[in-house]
Amino acid sequence: MNPIKKIILALLFSLSYLQAQSLEPRLYSNAPIGLNFLIVGYSYSNGALPNIPELGLIDPDLEVDTTFLAYARVFEAFGKSGKIDIILPFAKIHGTAHDINQNRLTRDVTGIADMKVRLSYNFYGAPALSMKNYLSYKQDLIIGASLQVTIPTGEYDHTRLINISTNRWAIKPSLGISKAIENLILECAVDGEFYTPNHEFYTNSTRKQDPIYSIQAHLIYNFNSGVWVGFDANYFWGGDYKIDGEYAEKRLENSRLGLTLALPVNKTNSIKIYGSSGVVTRLGTNFNMIGFAWQYHWF
Repeated sequence: MNPIKKIILALLFSLSYLQAQSLEPRLYSNAPIGLNFLIVGYSYSNGALPNIPELGLIDPDLEVDTTFLAYARVFEAFGKSGKIDIILPFAKIHGTAHDINQNRLTRDVTGIADMKVRLSYNFYGAPALSMKNYLSYKQDLIIGASLQVTIPTGEYDHTRLINISTNRWAIKPSLGISKAIENLILECAVDGEFYTPNHEFYTNSTRKQDPIYSIQAHLIYNFNSGVWVGFDANYFWGGDYKIDGEYAEKRLENSRLGLTLALPVNKTNSIKIYGSSGVVTRLGTNFNMIGFAWQYHWF
């Protein structure tokens, strides 16, 4: 296989429309400076809402279809590599659930979801390289950080408990490490997501939420053909919230397992297939999810 093609495939970014419970292999990796990515993706989930895992719905049976368009660019800063990515999602929700008072809730809505912007920077082990110099680069240890902002651009109705948008801003700083051992890559990242209040919550209440913290780990194997597969796991906790000043005592202590497969198509295109499922869940937050993404790159 063409060495450039193998390198680009190995850099397939894991952009998916999830929040605190996300599983994102290869978030902290090096790439040639000036490389651009355009990604189109789709995911399907069944169960609870993947973007608002702490609502405490009882017996949720919600189907969520999400499509997204994303753009990413690799840049240089202080001699190291960084990346900015923007995700524009569109979602459809259909299904039923019950609230804490056993009232049956139904929802059938389609619209724009909350946009995400993320800045990532590798401050150790990922020098800024041209494509020519990158061809001889071998990863060892990379340490990086990222900051993601979720912007409440999505469809929201304060008379409904189940919505596409969270109707609040979220800021998610993260710190990650990636270690290569021949064809294996071991990754680990820790993060916390912090939220602004939603002053238009269900029935015009004010909802404030504590941060949700998470840790995720990935075991990635690179095949000589350029294909790679990732085994993913995470654990997330926190998220107690207040409604009109009263704590609801709905703390999360959940974990998920996932699998990611990246495949080449040609010199400039590649695809990713991914899925995950809850292992330990609380508060009606369990859901199963599967998705795929198509990626095109250029300089």
